[in-house]
Amino acid sequence: MSNKDLLDNIKKLREMTGVGFKDCKVALDETNGDLDKSIEFLRKKGIAKASRKMSRTASEGLALVKEGDGKASIIEINSETDFVAKNQDFINFCKELSEINFISNGDLDKLNNTKMKNGILVKDNLVNLIAKIGEKITIRRAKFFDNSNGVNFSYVHSAIEEGIGKIISIVKLEGISKGKNNDIGVKIAMHIAASNPLAIDADNIKKSIVDKELEIIKAEIINSGKPKEMAEKISKGKISKFLNDNSLLNQIWIMDPKKKVSEILNENSSGKQLKILDFIRYKVGEGI
Repeated sequence: MSNKDLLDNIKKLREMTGVGFKDCKVALDETNGDLDKSIEFLRKKGIAKASRKMSRTASEGLALVKEGDGKASIIEINSETDFVAKNQDFINFCKELSEINFISNGDLDKLNNTKMKNGILVKDNLVNLIAKIGEKITIRRAKFFDNSNGVNFSYVHSAIEEGIGKIISIVKLEGISKGKNNDIGVKIAMHIAASNPLAIDADNIKKSIVDKELEIIKAEIINSGKPKEMAEKISKGKISKFLNDNSLLNQIWIMDPKKKVSEILNENSSGKQLKILDFIRYKVGEGI
């Protein structure tokens, strides 16, 4: 078999089984290039089972944050069960991915095609780990915060190790010098982790989310027996509350229920107005 034919068969076998390059080559070598026998070979080895598990739901796992040089990155890797999320092989894999994610600026395509310490690409190591552990594992999402324009702060709720947990938030603040008032930055990140805002202000909450909520509110009011005209009026008040409850600046400050987040920003401004430029909150499995 020519090198070109071998590479073509490896590509086909990878597409059919989801197995890494090296294992596919070994299978083809062992079966003289027979694809069907190669699949059987991989199944017997317990490797090809990985591709059959991709229809399962992976809603457990870990979120990880990495900080350095004023920059910050966050990534979520999912597994099917919390048992696997506590597996040391899985944790070690996630830790290395967090390091790569930081270097890749949160670009998952770059991350998947980056070689890990063992010289194998992330995407191939992922398949190998799935085969070894026997559960679906997915690299779900990632984000990167640069060090321009503001200062980044993070918070990990109930961290199992430094920078690793189930709920993680990052916030970028303008008008603050890191080291001078770290306390307020961490507290705002903590508030975000606890209160799960949808956007910085009400105007930035996605219209699709608002429209869906309004639809639910109106249906709920009408189903309670109120006339349609009254439902329109009541729904305006309810949607206004929804917007306030889910926009960060209008949320009630978790550490003082008499104040809003916007007031806390004003109180902690010194010279330049303290402003929230961006934020993210990952809760493992949320929305899956």
